[in-house]
Amino acid sequence: MSARRIVLLRHGRTAWNAARRVQGQLDTELDETGLEQARAVAPLVAELAPVRIVSSDLARAAVTAQTVAKVCGLEPSYDERLREFRLGDLQGLTHDELEARDPAGFARFRGGDWDDLPGAETPAEVAARFTAALTDLAAGLGPGECGVAVSHGAATRTGVVAFLGWPLTVATDLRGLGNCGRVVLDERPSGAWALSSYNA
Repeated sequence: MSARRIVLLRHGRTAWNAARRVQGQLDTELDETGLEQARAVAPLVAELAPVRIVSSDLARAAVTAQTVAKVCGLEPSYDERLREFRLGDLQGLTHDELEARDPAGFARFRGGDWDDLPGAETPAEVAARFTAALTDLAAGLGPGECGVAVSHGAATRTGVVAFLGWPLTVATDLRGLGNCGRVVLDERPSGAWALSSYNA
């Protein structure tokens, strides 16, 4: 039986990414660099011949997905389970503002210690919804088929670790995904999934 493949793609850059402003689930648009990144990655994804593209419904991911899907000859679908972490009181603040307000809290935030951020989702909550979305994507793939999930940096990192059955703490050991960075998961003969590449 031919192995199935899942490609996870982070959205292109936004002005808030460039300004190091926390987005979370606030809806921001791609900037011109982000649009160029999406256009550049689209043919690379198309080479993998995906049969389905599903995306976070937040605009920065949705526009990335639409750009990629057009080159692939597909129409994307949208799934709010692929959204970024909801980051509560931190959303909308720059890293400099966070550090000035609470240096110790900022250090914890930068280190990925997000279990008790005010008003935020926990990594376990994000892992549960993201894993469910990937499980549904995988279930819709036939032998040898490839599916693409377009999402966000922190959610993807946490979701991949959970989907592979690793402890969630491993996510903090993975480098953050670059804009339009890709993660590739391939199915083993046993039916388990393996990490083939990260942040390509």
